[in-house]
Amino acid sequence: MRPLALAVLLAAGLLAWWLFSPRTPPPSDAPGIGDILGGAPEEGFERALAPRPFRFPADHGAHPGFRNEWWYFTGNLQTDRGRRFGFQLVFFRNALAPGKADGQSPWRTHQTWMAHFALTDPGAGRFHAFERLSRGAAGLAGARPDPLEIWLDDWFLKEKDGRWRLYAKEKGFSLSLSLSPRRRPVPQGEAGLSRKSAAPGNASYYYSVPRLRAQGRITLDGRAHRVSGLAWLDREWGTSALADDQAGWDWFALQLDNGADLMFYRLRRKDGGPDPHSAGSWMTADGRVTRLGANDVRLKVLEYWSSPRGGRYPVRWRLRIPSLDVDLKVAPVMDNQELDLLVRYWEGAVDVAGVQAGKPVRGRGYLELAGYGD
Repeated sequence: MRPLALAVLLAAGLLAWWLFSPRTPPPSDAPGIGDILGGAPEEGFERALAPRPFRFPADHGAHPGFRNEWWYFTGNLQTDRGRRFGFQLVFFRNALAPGKADGQSPWRTHQTWMAHFALTDPGAGRFHAFERLSRGAAGLAGARPDPLEIWLDDWFLKEKDGRWRLYAKEKGFSLSLSLSPRRRPVPQGEAGLSRKSAAPGNASYYYSVPRLRAQGRITLDGRAHRVSGLAWLDREWGTSALADDQAGWDWFALQLDNGADLMFYRLRRKDGGPDPHSAGSWMTADGRVTRLGANDVRLKVLEYWSSPRGGRYPVRWRLRIPSLDVDLKVAPVMDNQELDLLVRYWEGAVDVAGVQAGKPVRGRGYLELAGYGD
């Protein structure tokens, strides 16, 4: 589950309402996580109520009957000489109302789209993040099936024959990658149903492709670099918001050198405790998947980073799974990987080191921290 994506979608919906409604003054400040996740109208939309089988490639595409949806790519890259980079490219779809918009104008739509593009350059100690928002009308942004294409302006992702192509560009910065899966899609939660709370329908359909071999090119400050590495895809769609007593989350996506992958998200309650609906999965190199509940994973913050914009983020962690004899330390490749966009959050590349079953393991991954910068 990626609650951050849900927050961004709801924020995008709020901003779209401000931007696209006549005679409505703009907001004085960007909305915070706490302002966004209190809920939104759900009437008329489909809801995630029970597990359902995923069907590919159809489920890689859009699900317009649901209010929220995202395609979330992150990854660690390097050049032939070993220079390290991290990347994030995510497309969010949010419906302001169910069904199709009335009227004949090509500008009329209920769909809004947002995308985030970020590059981490630890060698230079620099982090770059960009954001775009558009209506899903007049060809500005949207989705096409068979073969899948998602686009917002000239940023896009395309999927064909099991391969993904990603592209984003800003002045002096770009990302152009070809991704090929090294692992089948893994349903998260209860056979793909990811519950956010005990309330019926407060859930989403969620799967991950935890290993994608990446090859391509990135550009930073006008200089191009040929790169390769590993990426991760999270796919999710639903109609709900988080519960009123939930304040934020910590999400881990880790790829280890022994072929194992770990996804775990910890939802945090407003009283500071972990939410019992925190969950994840441990995926072995031979394809076995172990579901993880809130009590299966022990997390300890080792160090915080204070943002110059306010807020403290727990960027260094110890993560243990006693039942699997896993003990890992997670550290960022650089502390400042905060995206100061419509929604402010921390998401960045990390290194992993530890032991499993008495054997040393290392790896890389991505960490998402939300609800700390409000």
